[in-house]
Amino acid sequence: MVTQSPSIQIFAGVQEELSGVSLRRNKLSGQRSAVLIFDKLESLEHFRSYWKRSANAVHLIDEEGEMLIEPSGVRFLYGGPEGEDLRRVECKLEIDQNDHWDRFMRFMNRYAAANDMVYGESGPSAPP
Repeated sequence: MVTQSPSIQIFAGVQEELSGVSLRRNKLSGQRSAVLIFDKLESLEHFRSYWKRSANAVHLIDEEGEMLIEPSGVRFLYGGPEGEDLRRVECKLEIDQNDHWDRFMRFMNRYAAANDMVYGESGPSAPP
């Protein structure tokens, strides 16, 4: 049996490399979310986003199939001497159903294993 290597796509057919993930839970509502962090987006390199179709969703593909999750927010963070260099992209996914969260976590575990990523707790964050 051939297994599907886990991949993340924002534009069809263009695989993105995840730099980090932040898993969050709202203390008041219990709402769970994940922030996918990309240091660069392949779909923006060489203007690939102009010739590839987007479904306005993040495609998470692995051996269980494909999940499409519409981001609740995307932040583009710039820096450099002129402030024009893309430093990071943060894509927030809100996942409210337990079975969807479980499926997301199975994908993330597979993606982490395939890309030598490790899980680590972060300390308390400062309020924004």
